[in-house]
Amino acid sequence: MNIILIGYRGAGKSTVGRMLAARAGKRFVDSDDLVEKHLGASISEIVRSKGWKYFRALEKRVIEEICRGDHLIIAPGGGAVLDPANVRSLRKNGLIIWLQADGEVLHRRMVQDPGTTASRPTLTGKGALEELEEVLAIRNPYYAQAADVEVDTSTLGREEVVEKILAIVRERRGA
Repeated sequence: MNIILIGYRGAGKSTVGRMLAARAGKRFVDSDDLVEKHLGASISEIVRSKGWKYFRALEKRVIEEICRGDHLIIAPGGGAVLDPANVRSLRKNGLIIWLQADGEVLHRRMVQDPGTTASRPTLTGKGALEELEEVLAIRNPYYAQAADVEVDTSTLGREEVVEKILAIVRERRGA
């Protein structure tokens, strides 16, 4: 079984995913990293040169490929849940955990991580906080529908999130 971490930028998918993989003895896979590696360009460059439609199609192929694996910790891009085919692929052999956080917390985390803003293109062309609120309003129902479990990371440290996820996985296996 795979463990899939979904959520918006700054929710902790990559950071928690890497820590979780190390603790669980599993391999961590980030779909955005694979897309960038495949094309040898950042997501911002891909979107700028080829557009969102091209990026989403490539993301879909990468997610299908990843989901053929087992015993993985997977972090799909934040918008991957907008495509029902991605959710079906992720769900086939995975427990989907929505890492959520308050908008203000997500914004603070993104500002503190310059890599997030440098490598991730704007989704609406608006300011960061306004964009975040607008996109969360659209995506939160998709995250909620896709998720088997929700973990609010707003007030938790990374290690606490990892522990909470490990407890959820143990509980699911025992059920």
